[in-house]
Amino acid sequence: MSNYKDVIEKLIEFRDERNWEQFHDSKNLALALSIEAAELNELFLWKKEHELSEVNYEKLKEELADVLAYAFLLAEKHELDVFDIVLDKIKKNAVKYPVEKAKGTAKKYTEL
Repeated sequence: MSNYKDVIEKLIEFRDERNWEQFHDSKNLALALSIEAAELNELFLWKKEHELSEVNYEKLKEELADVLAYAFLLAEKHELDVFDIVLDKIKKNAVKYPVEKAKGTAKKYTEL
């Protein structure tokens, strides 16, 4: 099992071997992330609950890997640790969505 830093190093090595850093400004990385997320969503589009198990598992892995790769590269570009920013967001959400108000509901914090 690789760790996060190993993955980032491999992504950067792959990018640099192809001289693609010139295309990896923040805007383009964010757009690529959004596009790949849309491709991930497309796997589930128009499927009913009982059809979700029919989603192509290999394609799911590929699209999710693309989403994560662009997210990691964008975070690395801005010197952000993905684990730190996710943990910070969990803390913020804990305040917005206290268990006693949010448990079992999908309502937005402004509706609680």
